[in-house]
Amino acid sequence: MKYNTQEKRLALPEYGRNIQNMVDYCVTIEDREERKRCANSIINVMGNMFPHLRDVNDFKHILWDHLAIMSDFKLDIDYPYEIVKKEELYTRPARIPYNNSRIRYRHYGKTLELMIRKATEYPEGPEKDQLVRLLATQMKKSFLTWNKESVDDRKIFKDLDELSGGNIVLDEEVHKLAESREILARNNKKNNFSRKNR
Repeated sequence: MKYNTQEKRLALPEYGRNIQNMVDYCVTIEDREERKRCANSIINVMGNMFPHLRDVNDFKHILWDHLAIMSDFKLDIDYPYEIVKKEELYTRPARIPYNNSRIRYRHYGKTLELMIRKATEYPEGPEKDQLVRLLATQMKKSFLTWNKESVDDRKIFKDLDELSGGNIVLDEEVHKLAESREILARNNKKNNFSRKNR
């Protein structure tokens, strides 16, 4: 008895040994028309193996690509689609460039840093004041999300000053942010609500 481990390695194991044997036989057929009919029959069987994928775009195209791969690109027929090329099959995709810029305060995040930088470009006026107040409040919320103890407004204003390069300076006597306990209570209420609705 011959074991599967003694057989040649399957190119696409999800189709199984029998489909691979059918493909191997199809490659050996000498009559071109007969070979094409055999290939169509194999495609129909392959499609029946995964009926739930029939709604996928280009399902038939994928099957023909798989047939070419299983035949090690030796099946000489007129394919109804342009099949994948052997050299394209093993090429690596281009590297994705990652932004490796340093985040000064991770609990605030990169987006908040960018927003603070953008706020420094705004002209002086009520719109800028409102934006700065919103940013400072968001900084306090972010701080309290990661650091569960209370935080003094002076710390937030100092960080805001630093992140803006000294362009946004808030006075703790004039500017008041929401109390830490209020923000923590709101966060706890949200967390409890989301746990109940899971």
